[in-house]
Amino acid sequence: MNFQLTEDQMMIKETVSEFAQRRILPNRMIWDEAQTFPREVFSEMGEIGLMGMLVPEEYGGAGLGYFEYKIAIEEISRVCGSVGLSMAAHNSLCVGHILQFGTDEQKKKYLPKLASGEYLGAYSLSEAGSGTDAAAMVAKANDDGDYFTLNGEKMWVTNGTTADLFVLFAKVTDHPDYGKKKHGGVTCFVVEKGFNGFKIGKKEDKLGIRSSDTCTLILDNCKVPKENVLGEVGKGFAIAMNALDNSRIGIAAQGLGIAQGAYEAALKYSKERETFGKPIAAHQSIGNYLADMALRIDAARLQVYKAAWAKQQHYENGAARHTLEASYAKLNAGDTAMWVSEKAVQVLGGYGYTTEFPVERFFRDAKITQIYEGTQEVQRLVIAREIGK
Repeated sequence: MNFQLTEDQMMIKETVSEFAQRRILPNRMIWDEAQTFPREVFSEMGEIGLMGMLVPEEYGGAGLGYFEYKIAIEEISRVCGSVGLSMAAHNSLCVGHILQFGTDEQKKKYLPKLASGEYLGAYSLSEAGSGTDAAAMVAKANDDGDYFTLNGEKMWVTNGTTADLFVLFAKVTDHPDYGKKKHGGVTCFVVEKGFNGFKIGKKEDKLGIRSSDTCTLILDNCKVPKENVLGEVGKGFAIAMNALDNSRIGIAAQGLGIAQGAYEAALKYSKERETFGKPIAAHQSIGNYLADMALRIDAARLQVYKAAWAKQQHYENGAARHTLEASYAKLNAGDTAMWVSEKAVQVLGGYGYTTEFPVERFFRDAKITQIYEGTQEVQRLVIAREIGK
């Protein structure tokens, strides 16, 4: 067993880190304070292959693996959790769905534009009354000949105000299971922002991840061509549940990056700040905090990497599904991000509570990693179910 990154993986890590330090770091607090989504940065990320990391070269992507993708998410999130989230939503949830379930025509039409950064992708499953309970969605799709007409309101859509393409779920009312099964009729659609009847709703004012926009979507007799159904009509719920096993690893990598960034800021400060004639890092209480931070991050990283490896083994070699590893990684990395960022604020003391230093932002950004893509409570339910089989 080899825990060392390959030369190619190290090169990816260094390239992404350099980009984040040069292009994101100087602006991250400006974007956060103004709640500005840096759309131009994602176009630049497309130029260096970050917007289509998993997309095969034949569709204009980088053709890399899941492991390399998680490394990139961690490095971006180590500097800015907002950009890390938007990158993950684009790659894992929008691009990933089209790559796995799309027809050849859908792949040829959309993947090159998504991989280049010309298009920004989004994903829309949740509604006001259906978050964890996704099957409770009420958005409807009526069969109108060459089109499905969609009506309803979707919620918590990452990249929503700026995305060009949406992978979106609604219940087809003409499906035989509609009204008979809770998830009956759930269907996945690829929706372009210019489709008639598609509108952007309220933008959320959030505690953290403030420069990654989140909004509602309004479907007001939205016309979606039938060729834009992803997968089969009525099979969308299985597609959505499949996506969670994959996207949870991306969120785990985001949480890991946030934890790493908070830890590095606290470590740097602890070596520079002196009390009682020595750096505070030399005081046992602070040293213990730093030791526990490093310990938890290292353990979380191993779980994230193992989950990425298990996912790749499943899809490439037919190994067992990675549901358990994904929930392990998401649960531990999210809790690690929250714990480490809170302790980072404590290490900096009063300065940690100000916007002059980045740890307060890491603290605000960390909380959401315990909520989306399945709450920590849901992860424990998944883990209990899997180990009980």
